[in-house]
Amino acid sequence: MRPTLRLSRQLSNYESSHLSPALLNSSIKAFIQQGQYTKALQLYSVSPLTATKFTFPSLLKASTFVSNLTYGKTLHSTIIQLGLQFDPFITTSLINMYVKCGSFSNAVNVFEKMVDTEVFVEDVTFWNSLLDGFFKFGLIKEGLAHFYRMRASGVLPDAYSLSILLSVLGYEEGKQIHGYIVRNVFKSDPFLETALIDMYLSCSRIMEAWCIFDHLEDTSNVVVWNVMIGGFFENGLWEWSLKLYSLVKCENVKLVSESFTCTLSACGYGDVVGFGRQVHCDLIKLGFENNPFVYTSLLTMYGKCQFVEDAEKVFYQVLDKGIEVWNAMISAFACNGYSYAAFEVYNKMRYNVITPDSFTMSNVLSCSSMIGIYNVGRSVHAELVKRPIESSASVQSALVTMYCKCGSAYDGNSLLGAMREKDVVAWGSMISGFCQNRKFKEALDYFRGMDADGVRPDSDIMSSVINACTGLENVDLGCMIHGYVIKSGLKADVFVATSLVDMYSKCGFPDMAENLFFDMPHKNLVAWNSIMSCYCRNGLPDQSIKLFSIIVQHDFCPDSVSVTTVLAAVSSIAALLNGKIIHGYLIRVEVQSDIQLENALIDMYIKCGFLKYAEYIFQNMSQKDVVSWNCMLAGYGSHGDCLRALSLFDEMKNCGITPDDVTFLSLISSCNHAGLVDEGQYIFQSMTVEHGIEPKMEHYVNIVDLLGRAGRLDDAYNFVKIMPMEPNRSVWLSLLCACRAYSNVELGELAAHNLLKVEPSRGSNYVQLLHLYGEAGLRDKAANIRATMKERGLKKNPGCSWIELRNKVDVFFSGDSSSLRTMEIYEILHSLGRNMEKKEGDYEIEIFL
Repeated sequence: MRPTLRLSRQLSNYESSHLSPALLNSSIKAFIQQGQYTKALQLYSVSPLTATKFTFPSLLKASTFVSNLTYGKTLHSTIIQLGLQFDPFITTSLINMYVKCGSFSNAVNVFEKMVDTEVFVEDVTFWNSLLDGFFKFGLIKEGLAHFYRMRASGVLPDAYSLSILLSVLGYEEGKQIHGYIVRNVFKSDPFLETALIDMYLSCSRIMEAWCIFDHLEDTSNVVVWNVMIGGFFENGLWEWSLKLYSLVKCENVKLVSESFTCTLSACGYGDVVGFGRQVHCDLIKLGFENNPFVYTSLLTMYGKCQFVEDAEKVFYQVLDKGIEVWNAMISAFACNGYSYAAFEVYNKMRYNVITPDSFTMSNVLSCSSMIGIYNVGRSVHAELVKRPIESSASVQSALVTMYCKCGSAYDGNSLLGAMREKDVVAWGSMISGFCQNRKFKEALDYFRGMDADGVRPDSDIMSSVINACTGLENVDLGCMIHGYVIKSGLKADVFVATSLVDMYSKCGFPDMAENLFFDMPHKNLVAWNSIMSCYCRNGLPDQSIKLFSIIVQHDFCPDSVSVTTVLAAVSSIAALLNGKIIHGYLIRVEVQSDIQLENALIDMYIKCGFLKYAEYIFQNMSQKDVVSWNCMLAGYGSHGDCLRALSLFDEMKNCGITPDDVTFLSLISSCNHAGLVDEGQYIFQSMTVEHGIEPKMEHYVNIVDLLGRAGRLDDAYNFVKIMPMEPNRSVWLSLLCACRAYSNVELGELAAHNLLKVEPSRGSNYVQLLHLYGEAGLRDKAANIRATMKERGLKKNPGCSWIELRNKVDVFFSGDSSSLRTMEIYEILHSLGRNMEKKEGDYEIEIFL
């Protein structure tokens, strides 16, 4: 049995018995060495005056570890009583104790009483103890004044002094300290070298940090490797963090827990789960699987990489779960949208009598917000009221967000009003909550309130405000907010700039969006995706396709959003070759696929006329959502295979997929192309009766077109008359086109009258009526229509077609002769026409003979 354990069991008996000073002091030191600080302090209290000067530094250290200021003050009294306050080691330990126990004023008092004595005035360790305290309490100016006072007193700083300074100084001051280090030959001091590297990395001066690291004489110091790995990750260079981890494994360096936590954080940031698994294997081999910091980082990494099942396995392998592990698991579920699973872990945590902290409650409230469970959020709030963490800014902000997202703006507003200090997070929660509920005007009202309250917005708030302008489709207000962004100095922020690009794009100002994008000093992948989407949305698909290759040239790896956007551009102009190139790129670089991306590929191949490719992707999808099925239904319909579309619809229902309004639109359209009138009408009726889906205008248009193409004009008109909504242009135009096809002038005139009443200024509406009169031989009426169009300056937009040749799409407009190859094209057309006439003539002769 260990001596300290025997001593611990007999401690109560020693209170009334006499201990020899030597035994007392050695026992106290033994307890402290074993980390049993409270027992050491209790043993000291048995006979305080018998403690020697060699014991007091250890006792002060014990007080620091248990953060017990009362013990520390008692020790201070005894030190004065024994006349040991002039011992440099004891006094320095005393200042350190007061600093770490949060009583900085007492630390200053001790220092000032001793600083003028001869023993202390030149002791750099004594000066360092208070220098460290100034910076730990955030008193930067006072700390620098203390350093200058130390220099003026003739005390030369040592490596520890300079390390303390480097931890708080900026780049320019840090460079001066670096120069001082070089001039005064502090070479090869591992603490200073590490502090310098850390300073440069914290100032984002990557090359300076790398230069020092690359010239290190001793590379066996694991701390400097950890600083480099963590520093690169903090600066967004997570790939280099992983390279450094691979390098350090080849060096003669003993890895510690921080080596794994930093590397796992980099894996989570870069979404590199494969490398994370390698690190998982390494830490098991080196015996770190039971380290609480390591397995918390491991769990977090799997959560951020969306491997929730792996995170769960790590969670349940941990036997002694601290609050950090529970929080990591709740956060992993919350971040991946598994809100109910997060609630389950939270309930287990409470069952295990683990007291939740502010981070736990913020995550739980975030889950309530995501799934809109108002009652759960209120019950969590009721629980929080009983506890002091309810006043935490993060918890209050989470409560405000929860109430706003659940649609209870009144409760959110009450909470915000009750907050003593409304910081930027609280205002941001309110504004973001309104935006997510599409209450854009209210969000802008709160933004004005925040501005009036003197709170400066951050990039998240400005992004929300810009999105509110986008939601209101108010470009004038958006321009005003743009001006506010410039004045606030947030123009260079990539998230704010991207939101502005998106706003101008959706409001139909692609030039403004383009200018903003190219003015951005730092562009991330989201920004590139935004401008690519802008071009696609505003009728510039060629520009969108070109940007995709430029993204790759700028060393960005396109994600599923990039690919989905460019595939939409490819689909709009049926540029099959470009689509195949992009598909090949996806396979080659192994871009992580998802349902949206696969759906975009299916849609692209269908619109480019390659139904078999679309079928292959559809059949090999691991998961199919309703959009996947709708794409294939529309594809079969547009390619004239209505029976296959109807068969696929039955298969879709058997798979348990609930159809939506788009499903029925595709089916009715398929029946329309195939002339299956009865089937189309039946599907339209079943949409409401069997599936409870209310038809939209597009469905009514398709039924009118279906009946009109079949020549059932009276049925089509009667159907229009019983529509529950006012017919729009498309309805009357469909009926007019059908009347023209079947030469029904009377009903055609009626349809045209209603069409022109809806849109009197569109030239194409008159053209259909003009053709109806012309084909019916009503020349006078046709002439009147032409005169009306000329008088009003109306023209029909020319039809166009395009062809893809040698990776280039050429567009041809009706009546347009601006192409450089117009003559060549017409010569080939005439040649083809003559050949066709010859063949037709030969065929007729053969038949006659």
